[in-house]
Amino acid sequence: MKQNPTKCTVKLRKHEEKNQWYLYIEAYPVFVNGNPQPKRVREYLNRTITTPIFNKSAVARTNGKVKTYQPRRDVNGVIMCRTEVDNAACVFADRRKNELQHEYDNAMLFSENEAEQVQQMERSQQDFITYFDRITLSNHINASASIVVNWKRVSTLLKLYTDGCALPFGNINVKMLEDFKRFLLSAPQGGGKSGTISQTTASTYFCIMKAALKQAFIDDYLSIDLSAKVKNIPTNNVRRNYLTEDELNALADTPCELPVLKRAALFSALTGLRHCDIQKLRWAEVQKDGNSYRLNFTQQKTQQVEYMPISEQAYKLCGLPQAPNRLVFEDLTDSAWISKPLERWIRAAGITRHITFHCFRHTFATLQLANGTDIYTVSKMLGHTNVKTTQIYAKVVNEKKEQAANAIKIAGL
Repeated sequence: MKQNPTKCTVKLRKHEEKNQWYLYIEAYPVFVNGNPQPKRVREYLNRTITTPIFNKSAVARTNGKVKTYQPRRDVNGVIMCRTEVDNAACVFADRRKNELQHEYDNAMLFSENEAEQVQQMERSQQDFITYFDRITLSNHINASASIVVNWKRVSTLLKLYTDGCALPFGNINVKMLEDFKRFLLSAPQGGGKSGTISQTTASTYFCIMKAALKQAFIDDYLSIDLSAKVKNIPTNNVRRNYLTEDELNALADTPCELPVLKRAALFSALTGLRHCDIQKLRWAEVQKDGNSYRLNFTQQKTQQVEYMPISEQAYKLCGLPQAPNRLVFEDLTDSAWISKPLERWIRAAGITRHITFHCFRHTFATLQLANGTDIYTVSKMLGHTNVKTTQIYAKVVNEKKEQAANAIKIAGL
């Protein structure tokens, strides 16, 4: 607990027999040797006065029938007297009071700085990985499962990087972070997969590391903001696989061993929703207003409330309306469990490219832009917080336009 500052005051003490007053300085509160109980410290100045002026409206103390009063002070707080000799003694006392006050102020400032240095030293010895795990749980209570999974994966890689040893805050610096960055670029994949993570994944993981460092700086575990001193890992432009309208029609005409998977995938192609959002969608979030249809739902990845109009075809894929609390796509399992049935359905439709469930979201974005929908509208419909994220789809559309421009050849030219 922070201690109150010591205040020094010049005071008077009446002589028991003579009509004179001793001048002394009282300091309070004074803390000695870490004792939490404050003390009053008095310093007598070997000076007496006989003509102090008292303020009759300010009673200091009543002892039986005797009242004592506070001495009158000038604008500088110096006790006022009727004689020059006594006034000089009071000025002397005030100067000594100022010296003592300066000493107490410096001692307190030194002790506070010293205590802060001790606390900072203690924090620098604490384990960053333990702190990282703690804020993963406390700061992401309402976050999507994918965000928590990524944070936990970074924690696993930190432990791999340190060979299972602790990572004190005091050992974290720019050089260490650059070394961890290189480690991430060759880090192994998780989940029993072979090979190393992609550069894009490494970039995502290092951004998480920087977010944790930023929080550590805010929480005073780091004295400088290291997150601002290291650059992100650059991301590679990843090819976004998508389906053409002909391929979508082929899939619509092809039976799937999991009917709910087929409905959900085509729903994603018509709305751009992620698998996690479709899996959590409830009938209370699907609304029909005359001939219009819309979704009012919370996006799992960003936790933002989204309003999205959908087509009649997308609404039909939801099936017959059920109770508000029921899931629209009941029995739609996690993405890891649908990869094989999805692959067999794709192959049965005659599509040989590698298509994941997320490719249906890419399909929505690419076909929207190809059909003339402006990029800002597409960005909002996808729930992107930054339009730059949507621009990757615009590059794909531009490539197709360039291919179309060069498709017609005239002989002899």
